[in-house]
Amino acid sequence: MELGLYTFADVDPNAENKGAEAHRRLKDLLEEIELADQVGLDVFGLGEHHRADYAVSSPSTVLAAAAVRTKNIRLSSAVSVLSSDEPVRVFQQFSTVDLLSDGRAEIMAGRGSFIESFPLFGYDLGDYDQLFSEKLDLLLAIRDQEVLSWNEGRLRPPINARGVYPRPLQDRLPIWIAVGGTPESVARAGAMGLPLAIAIIGGEYRRFAPMFDLYREAARRAGQDPAALKTSINVHGFIADTTEAAAEQFYGPQAEVMNRLGRERGWGPTSRAHFDAARGPQGNLFLGEPEVVAEKIVAAHRVFRNDRFLLQMAIGLMPHAQIMRGIELYGTKVAPLVRKELTGSADGAKPTA
Repeated sequence: MELGLYTFADVDPNAENKGAEAHRRLKDLLEEIELADQVGLDVFGLGEHHRADYAVSSPSTVLAAAAVRTKNIRLSSAVSVLSSDEPVRVFQQFSTVDLLSDGRAEIMAGRGSFIESFPLFGYDLGDYDQLFSEKLDLLLAIRDQEVLSWNEGRLRPPINARGVYPRPLQDRLPIWIAVGGTPESVARAGAMGLPLAIAIIGGEYRRFAPMFDLYREAARRAGQDPAALKTSINVHGFIADTTEAAAEQFYGPQAEVMNRLGRERGWGPTSRAHFDAARGPQGNLFLGEPEVVAEKIVAAHRVFRNDRFLLQMAIGLMPHAQIMRGIELYGTKVAPLVRKELTGSADGAKPTA
């Protein structure tokens, strides 16, 4: 199983100098990606947002910078909001990242959990589902055909025998579908034979197991080989030297973000009691000292049979030094424990290709 990180690159939305705040966060972010590579983690993903509280609106740009500072880690969006973007440009940008990184780029495509990009780029929210369906179809066609003729959409003009360049170094640029748990989206990903990432950010993690069953059954019914399809769970959590330190460091920034988003969306306020329940053995937060987090990752793998596990540690205004220590512990302590348990390797070393 691949182990990795993802982040939205949170910044202070109330900072007076927003340029300086974003500059600070992006410099720290590149150090975090570089450390994740050095300690042997497998994947780093960046989410696309168009809001004052996040610094990354263009994941491919930041990943291109990371590509020349890293050697082995895979570099992915998490997610690209394909519905409000241009599939030709998305493919070109990630092909460029792939070339710069010697073949380590991926796209994680989704509708996105925020809607700011739709009016920003002139799209009608009434076309929310149709936009994603058409643009995903086009993105896959671009991946599979160097010279493309495409006339399958209602909302996007046709393309007539045009080449799309540059082509990536990988034979087929990996394209994942990221969902928040909508059954129709899960089944569609399975039927299309695309790898699936499910975000688990609330409740007991086991309740998402039927989604993976649905995914594999939809793949089987469509003639896909379920055994060949990859799956990921993307979760919140944090790692520190002790479980008590992890909880104390993570609770404040995470609660501030969840309450801020809750006020926008009509959720009730979170509390320390909610947080402590969520970090329990069955909860959605993967948080604690290395042994605790490794044990929970392995337990979740037994439930989901997932091929990838991505952890979002940098939520809210987490101090950079704490994030760096968490990444170090993830790579040097948690990952070897998980790999040893899942592969039987005596030393828990990262498997070689």
